[in-house]
Formats: sequence, structure tokens, C-alpha cells
Amino acid sequence: MRHIPFPALLAAVALLAAGAPLAFAQSPAPEAERPFTEEIDVTEVLLDVLVTDRQGNVIVGLGPEDFVVREGGERVAIEDVTFYSSSVPAESAAELAAKGVEVDAVPEDRYFILFFDDVAKHEPNRVNLMQQQIRAGRDAEEWVRRSLAPADWVAVAAFDRKLELHQDFTRDHDAIAAAIERAVRGAEGAQNWASRRGDLPAGAPSLADDLPSGKELLEATPRVYEALTLLARAAADVRGRKNLVYFGIGFGDLDGFGQYREDGRYYPAMERALNDANVAIYPIDVTPQGVEHPFEGALSQVAGDTGGRYFPFYASFKTPLDRVAGETSGYYLIAYRARHPRGEAGFQEVEVDTADPQLRVRARGGYAYGSSGAAEAARDGAEGADDSADAAG
Repeated sequence: MRHIPFPALLAAVALLAAGAPLAFAQSPAPEAERPFTEEIDVTEVLLDVLVTDRQGNVIVGLGPEDFVVREGGERVAIEDVTFYSSSVPAESAAELAAKGVEVDAVPEDRYFILFFDDVAKHEPNRVNLMQQQIRAGRDAEEWVRRSLAPADWVAVAAFDRKLELHQDFTRDHDAIAAAIERAVRGAEGAQNWASRRGDLPAGAPSLADDLPSGKELLEATPRVYEALTLLARAAADVRGRKNLVYFGIGFGDLDGFGQYREDGRYYPAMERALNDANVAIYPIDVTPQGVEHPFEGALSQVAGDTGGRYFPFYASFKTPLDRVAGETSGYYLIAYRARHPRGEAGFQEVEVDTADPQLRVRARGGYAYGSSGAAEAARDGAEGADDSADAAG
């Protein structure tokens, strides 16, 4: 199996993020000789895929023949599969190579965003939600101190009438714990204002660099949908998979029977932004055990649409946090080439599976394609339609 050199991988990711084609159709023949053909752009697509068994253990040793990738129902030819880990593999490189596994020997950086949604607005109709959120915060603090790997980065955010950025990406466990406490208490984001953000350590990833501040942040995030959309776009320049752990009871619209339904005004734009930025959502439901609510469907949907996993009703929040850490400790990078009409831009849905039906696969639902300017225009047009629907409603 061919291993993608790390500098080349970075270059490919950068080109993909910019929507730049990596190869083009051949120069056209003279008009009289040329049959009618559609001009296309060929883009190298890189998808990170988590593969586990039913117990959540990461599976190693898979190659291109073990994966099935489809676009629009059509199977695509996989060119390369490489395994990356957030920790040095316990087995030696030689032992893994004997199994046909090529592993990046340097631990990969992992990125977590701990996001606390406001539950106070649901308190009149729910049981002990604030107490549950506080417990979730305490368990998250313990998890940070006990379970994070040296290469892990963590940011802390919340939603309380607007997006609150409590801590940009850091490896400082004390700073993360303090930020979690502020988020759970409903305090204003410590880094909501540009003057409070300070200087980042050299080489540290950042959300704050691409977020508005002050009044502009308030106006940009009136709903949790916009808060998650804005976080996704701020994380887009951070290379690799971002794991957003959501603590709350969900969001969405209810039909006449009180059942959840997707809010078409806001959800599609949020989903596009999350997948475009490679942000997987791991919702942890803070509702007490035995208490049902209609937004379970929303949490399950956003997890499935972004390649994450929904965790409902756990007695201890440490359990789902440990599972998130375990399932994201290693992933496969799948590379293949996709073709799209030249000059067009949009979002391509992708289905990823394994040849072995016993394995569980999690991958983002697609990728953006086309030139960066065209893709941005397409995205703005779609969101403009959402805004128009909102105004009409």
C-alpha cells in the first residue's frame, strides 16, 4: 500500500480546501475534429474514516479493497488508504507492516471542541437539567485531566443567546478545566472580545482568529444553528478531523404532533458547514435517564450526517467521553479522484462503507468542490434562500 508523504498530504488537503482542481481535461482538439464532450475538473478527495467493531475498538489492517465509497450511488475507485493514530502504536512498525498496515509513526494531533448548549430555557418542562449539565461539566474536567493524549488540543465553547468562546485550542489542562466551569455556569465567553484573546503560542491552532467578536458575534449567532455553523467555519483551516462534543438536549422544529422535524431554514446550511470543515458532532444527551424528549431525533441526525455518534442517557458522562476518545484514536485516510463539470461548485454527498458488514464506519457526509470563489458564491446563495424562507415565515 502506497503511503502518502506528509508534505504531499498537506498540499493535497490545502488544494481540496481551496476547491482547486488537481488535474484538468486534456486541451480540446480543433473544432472540426472535436466531438461534443463535457469539460470536467478532476479533484483529489481525501476522506478520514473511523472504523470500529461493535464494541468501539479501532480496527487496523484495512486496505483499499476493504472500503466501498459511492458518489451518487456509483462506486468510485479508491487510490490509497493510510492509517493514522493519535498515539504511537503499541506494535512495532515492522509488525504492522507484516500485516499490511502502513502507519504514520508520529502521533497525529487530535482536536476536540467541548460545546455546552443552554439548557436553562428547557428547565420549566424538564427535570434537573441544570444539575445534569453541571455533572457533565465535572465529568468533562476529570476526563480532560485523565484521558487526553499529549498531542490533543481542546477548545471550549457554549451557546447562551449567542456563541460563547471560553477557551481557544490549548493543551493546558488547567485552562481547559476553568473554561468548562465558566461554560457550565453560563458566564460570558472569556474570549468573546478580541482584546481578551491574547497571543496564541507559536503553531497553536485557533478558532478565535476566524470568529467575529463583541456585538458582531451576538448578531451573527442568534440561534444554536448559527453558533455551530460559525464554529465550523472557524475550524475549517485547522488541518484534520475536528470532534465537537455537544452537551445538551438538542434543537429543531416540532410538527403538529410534537415530533421532531428538520428545520429547513437552518439545518441544511449548518450541516454543509460542518461537513465542509470536517467537523464531526458527538452529541451527549444530558437528559436524566427515563425522561424522553422530542429532540433525540435531532441529536441522532446531526451525528449521523457528520460522521459522529449520538450518546443518549448515560448515568456517568465519563463513559461516552471515553468512547469518543477511544473511537477517534485512529482513523483511515481514503484518497480517490472525483470528476465534476468545470466551472460548477457545490457539495457532493458521499457514502462510505466496508466490505465487512460487521464493522462500523463513521465518515463525514461529503465534501465541497469547485473553485473557492464559486463554492463561496454557491454557499451564500443557498444561505440567502434560507434567510428568505425565514423572513417569509
